[in-house]
Amino acid sequence: MSSRTAAPEEQYTAAPFVPEGAGLTALREAAAGCRGCPLHRDATQTVFGQGNAHARVMLVGEQPGDQEDRQGKPFVGPAGKLLDRALDEAGIDPAQAYVTNAVKHFKFTRAEPRKRRIHKAPSLREMTACGPWLAAELALVEPELIVVLGATAGKALLGSSFRVGEVRGTVLEREIHGRPERLVPTVHPSSVLRAQDDADRKAAYQGLVADLKVAARALG
Repeated sequence: MSSRTAAPEEQYTAAPFVPEGAGLTALREAAAGCRGCPLHRDATQTVFGQGNAHARVMLVGEQPGDQEDRQGKPFVGPAGKLLDRALDEAGIDPAQAYVTNAVKHFKFTRAEPRKRRIHKAPSLREMTACGPWLAAELALVEPELIVVLGATAGKALLGSSFRVGEVRGTVLEREIHGRPERLVPTVHPSSVLRAQDDADRKAAYQGLVADLKVAARALG
């Protein structure tokens, strides 16, 4: 085991694994070998961003889920299908977007061996460690707008004081990884799926669509 893999938590960083001057394809290939934090040990594979390399809008979620970890692609599970439907309803073509996550490996726990893998939120340190990949994606895609999906993505991009409920559905202007960016925060689509009953789920979905319509208007 390399000293980098065994580094103490404050030294977690993907930076040594990010090739300078690489395009998206080369970045994706390099990310497959990232050992910048321990999350790679249990995950099936790195799940890098995907979509239009010249997208006007980049959607940033938290981390891959179970299906994403198995397939190696972001937002291919139930939350991704719901997101595509909401984007379409809001007037944003999902095929023209770029989708990625703040953390590129699935973090999970199991109640028992061989049981279903249960999503576990990444730590702020793990998000920070993965930041160089997201910075490289932003620098290459150069989106006009970032849609921030949920609290974890918001903390990764905007700092630990971020609260999605305070700013969802608004257009923020911030410097992110050295670039001036416009961002529209909203909930993560998985939170819609977790709603307790049909009425709550419908209301949560309509709230997501309303926030995405703000993003559509911001794009003009």
